[in-house]
Amino acid sequence: MEEKKSDMILEGTLAQLRETVRRVLEVPYYRSSFARVGIGAAEDIRSLADFQGIPLTEKEDLRKNYPIGLFAEPLKKVVRIQASSGTTGKMTVVGYTARDIEMWATAVADALGRAGVTPDDIVQVGYGYGLFTGGLGLHYGSEKLGALTIPLSGGNTERHVMFLRDLKSTVLACTPSYALHIAETASEMGIGPEAFCLRVGIFGAEPWTEAMRGEIQKRLGLDRALDIYGLSEIMGPGVAMECAHMNGLHLAPYFYPEILDEKGVVLPLGCQGELVLTSMGKEAFPSIRYRTKDLTTLSYGRCPCGFYGWSLSRVAGRVDDMLIIRGVNVFPSQIEEAILSVGGIEPHYLIVVSRQGALDNLEVQVEVSEEAVDEISHLEELRQTLQQRINKILGLGARVRLVEPMSLPRTEGKAVRVRDLRKGDL
Repeated sequence: MEEKKSDMILEGTLAQLRETVRRVLEVPYYRSSFARVGIGAAEDIRSLADFQGIPLTEKEDLRKNYPIGLFAEPLKKVVRIQASSGTTGKMTVVGYTARDIEMWATAVADALGRAGVTPDDIVQVGYGYGLFTGGLGLHYGSEKLGALTIPLSGGNTERHVMFLRDLKSTVLACTPSYALHIAETASEMGIGPEAFCLRVGIFGAEPWTEAMRGEIQKRLGLDRALDIYGLSEIMGPGVAMECAHMNGLHLAPYFYPEILDEKGVVLPLGCQGELVLTSMGKEAFPSIRYRTKDLTTLSYGRCPCGFYGWSLSRVAGRVDDMLIIRGVNVFPSQIEEAILSVGGIEPHYLIVVSRQGALDNLEVQVEVSEEAVDEISHLEELRQTLQQRINKILGLGARVRLVEPMSLPRTEGKAVRVRDLRKGDL
């Protein structure tokens, strides 16, 4: 019975992939790209192996076709434009038809429902609004679910604290680093988590660890802090999200996932590699085998929440975020794990990489807590403990420098964790 069901799912997936290929063949870039591997019609996709022979799409391809060269619908059918920030190059522009917006809202609403959010909740959105997809994605999904939605966006953190207390918001959606900043600000205002009615946190847009989850839950008094995943090139937030059982991030049924190794070979379920996504059903801006640069693993099955399909493990890091220090691969999440395993230290840090001659140097600047500052005699012991913990996890020598509380910059969006002076980032 399960085997027959799997065959039906496979055939349904292939049909949806063929339809996406048929749609993008109207786009000159994709038509040319597909022709290089002998695909001139959707019917040429007879198996997943055929589909996996299609060239990968990268962010640079979007930039080369700026602004609307990859749109599969004329602008008269597009009802919304959104875009990436363009901080690392020319921005990438994406479009949505009315049907795409409805699909997006449905994906987010379904994910929120599996997370335990109901129409009786008050959802406070702290993601940025505007061209960035974060705020509007959560907003439309929350409203479709029927919850009272507060579009606070980022910034004015004291107002966030006041609304959490006065309007009794039960759900907070923002980046994990901003959630910590909100908790810090509340503490400075003399307001503790007991003044809030928060139950659920929906946090994403940057990798974060299990230890960070526990820290946020404690500081905001949350029942559970859940991970949400998305990127504007695919849809926005809601591509995948954890449910109340925290049994992986369930992938919305509008996307086909693959996990690739560093050579571009498709890996089996359970193996960690780079996530590649294809949209199924999107009209204005379909994505074909898009390289997300995010490292994760893939599973398939049923969850107690009722979900049946593909699930991702929490993103371990990004290919772009990986630092190579003296031949060793280092991810910020590894350092965060070590920091949060040591008491007396705040979850705020900055990784500084420099080069002296031919040798790479790694320094980790970490804020100490107010309590630890008062125990000056223990600071050196604390520093050495953390340094040993980091060196053991990384397998190389790093220098730890403890800095004063609140001395590292805070951000309303994605946290900046790395300063690589080897690249001239001063």
